[in-house]
Amino acid sequence: MNAHVNTDSTSRVGALIRAHRLRIGLTQRELADLSTISVRAIRDLEQGKARRPRPDTVRLMADALRLGPRARAALEAAAQQGRAGGQGWGRPPAPPTALHAMSGRDAETAVLERELSVGGERLVNVVGLGGVGKTRVALEVAERLHAAGVPVLWHAFPGASADYLGCGEPEPAARVAATVADLYGSPPADAAYGGAGAAGAGAFGEGPGGGLYELLGEQRVLLVLDGAPAVAPRFDRLTALLRACPGLRVLVTSEQPWEVPGERIFLLSPLEVPAEGAAPDAAAAAPAVRVFLDHVRRVRPEFTAGPADLARAARLCRRLDGHPGALAAAASWLVVCDLATLCHSLDADPVALLDHLGGGAGADRFRAALHRRADGLSAGARELLDALCAGEAQDAEGEFGLVDVAALTGRGLPESGRMLRELLLSGTLRAAHESGGSRFRVLGLVRAAALRTPQRA
Repeated sequence: MNAHVNTDSTSRVGALIRAHRLRIGLTQRELADLSTISVRAIRDLEQGKARRPRPDTVRLMADALRLGPRARAALEAAAQQGRAGGQGWGRPPAPPTALHAMSGRDAETAVLERELSVGGERLVNVVGLGGVGKTRVALEVAERLHAAGVPVLWHAFPGASADYLGCGEPEPAARVAATVADLYGSPPADAAYGGAGAAGAGAFGEGPGGGLYELLGEQRVLLVLDGAPAVAPRFDRLTALLRACPGLRVLVTSEQPWEVPGERIFLLSPLEVPAEGAAPDAAAAAPAVRVFLDHVRRVRPEFTAGPADLARAARLCRRLDGHPGALAAAASWLVVCDLATLCHSLDADPVALLDHLGGGAGADRFRAALHRRADGLSAGARELLDALCAGEAQDAEGEFGLVDVAALTGRGLPESGRMLRELLLSGTLRAAHESGGSRFRVLGLVRAAALRTPQRA
């Protein structure tokens, strides 16, 4: 005699499992032993606390219950229905609201939007020197995907830029925080939770509290991890999360890549600067100049840029390499000086005015980032950077290539290429592809900071 089956779609999976278990006379412990699914997971399913079992879980359960084709199909259909509906939020969560408009990043945001929506990338890490605008680009990409109907979950690590308003709904944010802690922490005490057949446990599997999978199911969702530490999370847990949530896409911002399999490293360079001798109209259209003038108008709303001011702004942007954080810091000094004086000061010592005049937390972030990135380089890469900052192996334009680096270091192309890549990903170099070749140059600010730093013994 068959047990009664609850037809409520929100608990149909658990009701079917319980009915079939009672029909063949199994306890939850016996079913757990046969299926390799934990007792706790079975109990949560039967009680309706978990309603979105993974396909592997359904298959193992059906095998253990010895279901025939029709009963197996009904169980799979109920599980699919649970995964497709009933998201863990009333409305799709949105990303935080940016405080300022973005300028000069159309190409970068278009590429990231495409890769995270239709390009098939699951893990994209936007890397670059601190203050280069990684968070602002992530906000723009997240907003575009959210406008296309993709829910966005946002998690900011301690110390991350907070140049935005709001940070997500409380309940999803709590689950995301638990997931992040799980990714970086050691395996929980019940690491075997879910059994050998489960694709991971903890905060994102069918684990305590339902986990992130219970919230996401198989729907498409963007998870942004802003200001992530350079230390990569546990790769086994990261892989389990991506496997458990097939619709999940992860966008990371960090000063350096994690270097894990499947990671798409997206290097964010400073903004484009106008060429030397550019006409006023061309200078005004350059992304770095537009951003700098926007910062100037926040400090001095009455400011109107004439031809002489545009020439000075263009020179200043070139001197600061088009770095957004450096441009904002320099503009803040216009409270106490004019543009001509600022340009003269930066020509004399560009590092001196990198601290934001307004002070406060993070005012010296860019200066600190310069030294932090240099200190984090390997010995070979740091020696190469010191030599490049001294002007070695560069042409009249201050550019160099891989062959130049090999000749300078006396090392083979593979090892020279690895050191060059390390410097590029550290944000201390900028690629120059105008001539069609792969040429590079040291950022002027990095060169200036290096000259003021005592050489290592």
